[in-house]
Amino acid sequence: MLAPSRILRTTPAQAGGGRERWDLVDEAEESIARGSKSFSLASRLFDRATRERVWLLYAWCRRCDDLADAQDHGGELGDQSGAEKRITAIRLLTERAFQGLPTADPAFDAFGLVARECGLTREMAEDVIMGFELDATDWRPRSEADLARYCYHVAGAVGVMMAIVMGVARDDGWMLDRACDLGIAFQLANIARDVAEDDRADRRYLPVEWMVEEDIEPGMVMHPHHRQELADIVARLIRRMERHEAWARLGAARLPFRSRWAVLAAARIYGAIGRRVRERGTHAWDNRVVIGRAEKLRHVSAAFWEALRNRPEDPGEPPLWNRSTILIDVRMSQPIPPPPMDPLPDA
Repeated sequence: MLAPSRILRTTPAQAGGGRERWDLVDEAEESIARGSKSFSLASRLFDRATRERVWLLYAWCRRCDDLADAQDHGGELGDQSGAEKRITAIRLLTERAFQGLPTADPAFDAFGLVARECGLTREMAEDVIMGFELDATDWRPRSEADLARYCYHVAGAVGVMMAIVMGVARDDGWMLDRACDLGIAFQLANIARDVAEDDRADRRYLPVEWMVEEDIEPGMVMHPHHRQELADIVARLIRRMERHEAWARLGAARLPFRSRWAVLAAARIYGAIGRRVRERGTHAWDNRVVIGRAEKLRHVSAAFWEALRNRPEDPGEPPLWNRSTILIDVRMSQPIPPPPMDPLPDA
């Protein structure tokens, strides 16, 4: 016999879905250690409170990415059928996390906790989820503006949330712009490094217009006779990366020392990835560019002295695309969808 709904007790809302904070932090630490050795190393430089919150936010980003791509901590892509349902599940679980309801997934419970502690908003989360949705719909950039928007969703918007976690005020638009610059720089380095891997997965992130300018036929980006043209395109990409990176350093200068050190260490490591790809030229994709642990530690050491000196160089001309211009396009092109009401698909 079913009990009348009026006498049933509802699940009480609690940040973290009722899970213990220390348990969520432990799970998040394991996630970042498995998902990104570079970010894991840089995160150790934060003070404890910031470090734990960075881990909690990272765990959600990693889990969303894995769900969207049907993979495990950035491994091989799984079966891409049913991508729309997976994006719906991400939105539903994220909404439950915001409400403080249990999600049965530690990464989403972790997000609910850090969102409550730091004031992350649904709009911020949706900007990131839209990036996963672009990948799920087999989206490809036609123009540089399209590429900038993609980089904003998958990395720049994450940088904005990370800045909030580090204590940047939500109304400090200039600092959030610089955090977005850093995220975009990271993503441009990733795109440059992973051209061959993305091609094997039938994903394309280099603008079609750039490919046309270099006379690279559709589907032929990795063909040996186009290797010099590809190297030229990627060099162009890295120049964009360096411009965003330089402006991000201005923002880092305003952070507390430990946060500044961590951010500059990550910037140096990812910047090294992009520059290594450019230096290799036509051989950049013979094997994957990897920054070894010893070199990472050298970047951490250099970042320490850079953070201590705290005199960033003049970054020169600002990036062609920034958070403000990208957001105009984002907000005009598609409204933030309401929380989905569809039930989660059975596992």
